[in-house]
Amino acid sequence: MWWLIAAVGLGIPLVVTAMPEFGMFAVGAVAGAVTAALGGGTVPQVLVFVAVSVALIAVVRPIANRHRGQSPRLASGIDALKGRTATVLERVDGGDGGRIKLAGEIWSARALDGDHVYEPGQQVDVVEIDGATALVI
Repeated sequence: MWWLIAAVGLGIPLVVTAMPEFGMFAVGAVAGAVTAALGGGTVPQVLVFVAVSVALIAVVRPIANRHRGQSPRLASGIDALKGRTATVLERVDGGDGGRIKLAGEIWSARALDGDHVYEPGQQVDVVEIDGATALVI
């Protein structure tokens, strides 16, 4: 019974602080409770608690740290528009720019290379978004 109380007690800081280590200790406490239910003495219960907790920290923590360092794979906002293809609606050049249809919306656009000119109907690729203007090639 004490192991289950400990598991709940360790689960509360997990929820409040979002520190996964508390969850790993809570799972270790549940393993200690299972050991007690199977008739294990105090020493085996503590050994199972320590072994499970340490094993989880040793295995799960490096995996979590590796995933924490990765950037999200799903782009949103203007990041999702970079690399997309758009259709030129009004002549686009490097000076005054023009208009394109990008993701179903009309955007002002400017040629990334100032010497290029794109005529209506041409397909262009969005390289960057600068404010409300798409830079295209």
